[in-house]
Amino acid sequence: MRRVALLRRCAVLCATAVLVTSCGWAATGQDDTGSPPGAPTGVTAAAGSATSVHVMWNATERADRYEVYRGTTKVKEVPGSEHMVDVTRLRPSTLYEFTVRARDADGRLGPHSREVRARTPAAAADDRSAPTRPTAARGRPAGSRAVQLSWSASTDDQGVVSYDIHQGDTKIHSVGGGQTATVVTGLRPGSAYSFTVRARDAAGNVSPASAAVRLTTPGRDDGRATAPTGFRATSHREDGAYHLDLSWIPPRVDGVITEYQIQLDGRAATSLVFGGNPPRGRATYSFYVGRDSGVTHRVRIRAMLPDGTWGGFSAERAVTTGAGR
Repeated sequence: MRRVALLRRCAVLCATAVLVTSCGWAATGQDDTGSPPGAPTGVTAAAGSATSVHVMWNATERADRYEVYRGTTKVKEVPGSEHMVDVTRLRPSTLYEFTVRARDADGRLGPHSREVRARTPAAAADDRSAPTRPTAARGRPAGSRAVQLSWSASTDDQGVVSYDIHQGDTKIHSVGGGQTATVVTGLRPGSAYSFTVRARDAAGNVSPASAAVRLTTPGRDDGRATAPTGFRATSHREDGAYHLDLSWIPPRVDGVITEYQIQLDGRAATSLVFGGNPPRGRATYSFYVGRDSGVTHRVRIRAMLPDGTWGGFSAERAVTTGAGR
């Protein structure tokens, strides 16, 4: 964890953020609708190589995890922030059937999605040559929450089976080898993104990445939908020094939030990263601010969202050391 000089003493507390009560969390505020998530929609399946298939789907409300089935067998399980998987160790020239189920934070499983099918291509004998790099990669915003990407086709001695689209270092989408354009959805207004494209052949050889396509979605995100709520701040004295005690409810977003930034008196003061199982109900955190009483601090917090961008700031609270609130 990173610390400014003022917060040097905080290092010991933060190193145990998920181990001790003062930096822990209470599992409150869970969704108590009593009903499981619905069936995932927009499910597609396409061969990624002779031994793999890409399965993709749309985000499902209240999904904490997704389970992917090949026939009746569960073959993959991923966090709610992910909406695609590569199902591997398949047989060449074989037809497969897939469904997806969503599970909420309380373990309730929703129904299976509609069934989708994909056939793996024939295996290429001793193919070790990767496709060429996709060229002329370009894109444009398609509204405030999507972008349209396109590129020139790669070549391969055995043929391109699929193209993988990466956002930063994460693969987020795939299309068949006959496509040279796609639309990436689920983005945020007024946010900057970087995408690259890689080609894949039947043997699973992957090309170098295309040039990065950097785009900013139009519009403005006022942050209210992605800001922590119920933010509270008090102070307490311990061992002759004052600490700020914070609590908040994580924003309801598609996926898991593990990192927060705390802003103190108008400047970034510290980053908090939860290991293990991050809080989903009310979270708490305490950190050192000095030995002087009667000092008023302004504090607020924001979350690193699953798409790699910062969410909106919480309401700002003013806390005076020694005042108890």
